[in-house]
Amino acid sequence: IVTVNCARLLKADHHATNGVVHVIDKVIATTTNSIQHIIETEESLETLRAAVAASDLNSLLESEGQYTLLAPTNEAFEKIPRETLNRILGDPEALRDLLNHHILKSAMCAEAIIAGLTMETLEGTTLDVGCSGEELTLNGKPIIANKDVLATNGVIHFVNELLIPDSAKTLFELAQESEVSKSMDFFRQAGLSSHLT
Repeated sequence: IVTVNCARLLKADHHATNGVVHVIDKVIATTTNSIQHIIETEESLETLRAAVAASDLNSLLESEGQYTLLAPTNEAFEKIPRETLNRILGDPEALRDLLNHHILKSAMCAEAIIAGLTMETLEGTTLDVGCSGEELTLNGKPIIANKDVLATNGVIHFVNELLIPDSAKTLFELAQESEVSKSMDFFRQAGLSSHLT
């Protein structure tokens, strides 16, 4: 699927006497702002703005390139426990892993996304980007709130849930989501859970 500034190419290569015409499905808007500039001016990305500044990712997000930012909104950050959020924000390495997990290595417009597409993030992990009917999905969940915000160095999709990679979780958080969750109860009862957090 070919897109031009996130407009879908419907018919290509109509040859005319003085050139070639490609038919697209929407009007192309002028794009003048980088991903970083959009983060700095968008009210719903206030927490993300602070996180990007704390992790020194500003220069990457205003540099030349073609990225897809899955931008967690303020609402997404509010959904996770305050204690977990403070821990990640206070740990530069975990914070950088978290943010890199939300950046895809290439620009991916919604029109070009098909079901079952696996995309690599800057963190080196993968995300399943797909669609269910008209809705875009991430790892099977329809959590994209706003799509195709164009920047000079890529495209932004606003997401209303935080995607926390394993590398940004404590041993306790990882274990609670796995087959050893019962063992965690024993650690807690023995007063040893602090070692895992």
